[in-house]
Amino acid sequence: MNGYFQMVITPKGTGIKVFAPTEDGHPLNVNDVRDYLDDRKIQYDVVIINEAVTKADGEVVMFTEAQMLPEREGCKFDVSKDRMTVTAFFYPPTQDGELMTEEEVLGSLAYRKITYGIQTEAIHDFFEHRQYCTEIVVAQGKPVKQGKNARVELHFNSNLRAKPTLREDGSVDYFHLNLINNVEAGQLLATLHPEVLGEPGINVYGENIKPAAVKSAYIKYGKNTVLSEDKMTLTAEKSGHVTVKEGKITVSDVLTVENVDVSTGNIEYEGSVQVKGVVASNFSVKAGGNIVVKGIVEGATLDAGADIILECGAKAGGNIKAGGNVVTKFIENATITARGGITSECILHSTVSSGTEINVTGKRGFIAGGKVSAAEKIQAKILGSEMGANTIIEVGADPELKVRLKELQKNITAANKNIEGIKPTIEGFTKMLKAGAKFTPDQVANAKKLIDLNKTLTEQIQKDSDEYQELMEKLAESKEAEVIVEGTAYPGTTVNIGELSMIVKKPVQYSRFVVDKGDVRLAPI
Repeated sequence: MNGYFQMVITPKGTGIKVFAPTEDGHPLNVNDVRDYLDDRKIQYDVVIINEAVTKADGEVVMFTEAQMLPEREGCKFDVSKDRMTVTAFFYPPTQDGELMTEEEVLGSLAYRKITYGIQTEAIHDFFEHRQYCTEIVVAQGKPVKQGKNARVELHFNSNLRAKPTLREDGSVDYFHLNLINNVEAGQLLATLHPEVLGEPGINVYGENIKPAAVKSAYIKYGKNTVLSEDKMTLTAEKSGHVTVKEGKITVSDVLTVENVDVSTGNIEYEGSVQVKGVVASNFSVKAGGNIVVKGIVEGATLDAGADIILECGAKAGGNIKAGGNVVTKFIENATITARGGITSECILHSTVSSGTEINVTGKRGFIAGGKVSAAEKIQAKILGSEMGANTIIEVGADPELKVRLKELQKNITAANKNIEGIKPTIEGFTKMLKAGAKFTPDQVANAKKLIDLNKTLTEQIQKDSDEYQELMEKLAESKEAEVIVEGTAYPGTTVNIGELSMIVKKPVQYSRFVVDKGDVRLAPI
């Protein structure tokens, strides 16, 4: 039992008896006594009250010559902020004072409109074995049981990252990177776990509390896959390479050619493409899966839904775009964009952008000239050059994400403007129709076109707004970005992290560029 107190009224004034706790009970809190006296506007000496609570010997300690009026046994109720729990705190009566009854407590709860989850056994137990100055739960709500969103479980690695191996001679093996997800015919690719609805709760006032809404999902499937009749599982129809592009799961086979030149023309293929030789200048290869080129890519265009692997490199105005990773020996005077990571031994006077990270490793490992951007991290041995080549290194949010956010903002603004333009006409037509006006067939047709357009624009605004919100959440979840230089960053190099910037004034060695205290600063590796 917790420690408690009792007021004693005598001919000489008012005193207090404080009882020590028993067994594992807690000592009396002096603030409970002071709150009791303050509520009843009884003056007291703080020092005397504190000393009485500290001694807690059960003896009467007089603290005022004034005689307080006799007090019945009392109870203070407290309702939690979430309205799910009500506790009662009982005070003893003054010596020989009148006791409360169970009915009074139940009546007080009813008066406060507390109707759900009344703990009658706990209340009855108090009156059987009174415990003062102790919080007792007298009403408890039913908590909400939250549901679960539906989700698609992938049974293969959908987030492959290029990890080249450093050979004993110091060169880098860029071609054994485990970037291919090989699957066999009949192999399970994905399982749908449907949404689970939540159960509403009830607070102590009997009010229903709704669970959060849950989201549904479905398996998006593409070429060479089989969706089960119940739409719960997806399997491979044939052996090949499985990829995920914009949420759609596809198994791709591979097209192999000797060279891409006048003998083949431009290549456009749903699966993956392997080129044993070169991709000649001004030719293009577009593949739904991977692109692998054994020879040089010079002044050509490559566009892959997944990864691009160039065993030699890209130069002279090449334009390369990958939905996954890019691995290449070198990049010179080329433009490369990848949603995944980019790995190369050197980048020279090029525009390179990655949705994750860029690693420039190997014997040379330099980035000189041009602009190199990544969402999360850029790592290289050397940044810039001794000749002061103008080199821009930029990390932060995914560059494509920022572009898409601007597009969505523009689309939403334009759609709202169109709706505002046709709104008066629709409202006028509706008002006149209700008033009984007659219209020609052409007028009715034109009004219907405007109403349909209004519906289409409204639905598009909702769709774009949902995507905008989703992208903003991704932007907020982006990791802290950094630039790592394992050798030297030369003057003439600009390092941008998010909206912040640093221009390298003197050589920097073996350091990380990070955001600290609102500025781009150097930190040890």
